[in-house]
Amino acid sequence: MAESKKELRARYRRDRKQQYIPATFRHLLSAPEMQTARCVTSYLSIDDEPSTEHINRGLLEKGVTLLLPRVSGKELHWVEWNGDKSKIKETKGLLEPIGNRRSDISDIDVVIVPALHIDQSGYRLGQGGGFYDRALPTLPGWKVGLVYGRELSSLSLPIESHDIPLDAAATPNLIVRFAR
Repeated sequence: MAESKKELRARYRRDRKQQYIPATFRHLLSAPEMQTARCVTSYLSIDDEPSTEHINRGLLEKGVTLLLPRVSGKELHWVEWNGDKSKIKETKGLLEPIGNRRSDISDIDVVIVPALHIDQSGYRLGQGGGFYDRALPTLPGWKVGLVYGRELSSLSLPIESHDIPLDAAATPNLIVRFAR
């Protein structure tokens, strides 16, 4: 019998914690989609998640508008962030931006997405809250998930009707684009 998403999450979290080696994903900035982007959503990584620090800093240095997520009920709201760490607060273990929600998100060029695992079709397994599952259909732009190399799988993940495949996955060493 195939493992459930809950069982997979537990295994993938355990594997990530045991095999964690800090890495930079700065090479993602050289992707053509990132080179032309004017507005990008990202997030502030925590603990053993793939680090977004170098990506976020690089985007800000290029003058790109950087939007970070803030949880509001069951949704993600997007807040512009300029790199000022005093404009970040910790909420339930997440780092979230302080500021006004950006109501117009139609100009987003790239969406950087957290993931525990991504399969060969671009489907991701997240942390289980469903926030990105609800947000991805509303977000325009190229969608790329960040994972470590061993978290990019040739095996299919269980998918549900609400799951949205990503356009690409970035590991510390490469970018994999999924055929559509």
